[in-house]
Amino acid sequence: MSRSGSPSPPSNALEVTVTELSSKLKKTVEDTFGYVRVRGEISGFRGPHSSGHCYFSLKDERARLEAVIWRGQAAKLKHMPEEGLEVVASGKLTTYPGSSKYQIVIDNLEPAGAGALIALLEERRKKLAAEGLFEPDRKQLLPFMPKVIGVITSPTGAVIRDILHRISDRFPVHVIVWPVRVQGESSGREVANGVFQFNQLPEDGPLPRPDLIIVARGGGSLEDLWGFNDEALVRATASSMIPLISAVGHETDWTLIDHAADWRAPTPTAAAEKAVPVKADLEAQIADLGARLRGSISRLSTKHRSELRALSRGLKTPDNLLALPRRQFDEASGRLNRSLVIRVDRARSRFVQGGGRLSPHSLTRLLNHNRERYSALAPQLSRRIESRLTSSAEKFERNTRLLKSLSYQSVLDRGYAVIRNAKNAPLTGIKSVKTGSNLTIEMGDGRLQVVAAQKSINPKTVSKTSPAKDQGSLF
Repeated sequence: MSRSGSPSPPSNALEVTVTELSSKLKKTVEDTFGYVRVRGEISGFRGPHSSGHCYFSLKDERARLEAVIWRGQAAKLKHMPEEGLEVVASGKLTTYPGSSKYQIVIDNLEPAGAGALIALLEERRKKLAAEGLFEPDRKQLLPFMPKVIGVITSPTGAVIRDILHRISDRFPVHVIVWPVRVQGESSGREVANGVFQFNQLPEDGPLPRPDLIIVARGGGSLEDLWGFNDEALVRATASSMIPLISAVGHETDWTLIDHAADWRAPTPTAAAEKAVPVKADLEAQIADLGARLRGSISRLSTKHRSELRALSRGLKTPDNLLALPRRQFDEASGRLNRSLVIRVDRARSRFVQGGGRLSPHSLTRLLNHNRERYSALAPQLSRRIESRLTSSAEKFERNTRLLKSLSYQSVLDRGYAVIRNAKNAPLTGIKSVKTGSNLTIEMGDGRLQVVAAQKSINPKTVSKTSPAKDQGSLF
């Protein structure tokens, strides 16, 4: 109807559904624009979605464009999207019917110029520095004379030839080359993997573990060296247990791996010079030290010899040392001779004095005294001896009668016998007798040797109160 209330004239426009209109718009946009490159600032990026896809917007001063990076393509990107980064996105323009929006499906993402790369590099540097990856306390000392050096670089460039030539000139050692691409999207990951794999080598494995790692590349632009700013590479360098030298670019080129490395070389040749000493200089230094050592030993020996001579002049001669003991010995010998003479004289004097007291008269008187004393004691001593002999004879006779009464010989005399085995041990029963055993029968008037024939006597039939009369049947 019109504003006045009258009905509107009929329209000839074709009626379509919302889905049909959305499909036509989608086809029109994709056919008209197709593959495009758009420059803008990333906005609203909060990291990949749980599905792995990335959703954000590209904006400039007056417009905003929705953008999406599918999960499979995001894993291939050289530069991941970061909030506020100005980039050049390449992809296909399409629509999203679900919310009536148009968007770009990105398959490549690059920072917009060197300024954007520098801003991204500075932001990444601050982030890694805040984690302490660039702290000097984390850096290791380089070995003075490594036996094995691992070099991570391109195997076909001039860099590896310069390093090998310089090491060979200075001090030839074993060099292991880990080939990588030093430029391109995958260069950072390949170098990081090389650092990781060198650290995983066992100490005594078939491939020797390097004592030092050199990461090297020639000079280039910021874009050419961008792989050495890779965050994974910086973390692998900082966590390396093997000391690492960074030799990326020329002296004026700086990358993030230079901050994390244990030592930064201005050029790959300088890295080789830092890695090994000059063999000729070491040989000259060793020769100089050897000459100085020999000179020092000679001077020290001369000094000690002079000191020994000086000390020997202050020592006494053997005659001087033995003079006093020799004199003391002579004096002692003289005193000993005199003492012996005096001792003999004294002994002779005592002997003469004692001999004077032993006169014949005194000896006769002593003998008479002893004879009288013996005569008085002789009868008493005779009586005691006779009494003692009588008592001993009576005791011997009693013991003899007791022994005879207790002896088993008296039992044998009454008709009994003792049976002994081959070991001359008496037997108490037939259980211990074996057939054919040699036995000895002892009776009152002698012994009889027999051999046991068999056991045939029943113990129950033998009288316990009278001796067996038929003993011959036992054998």
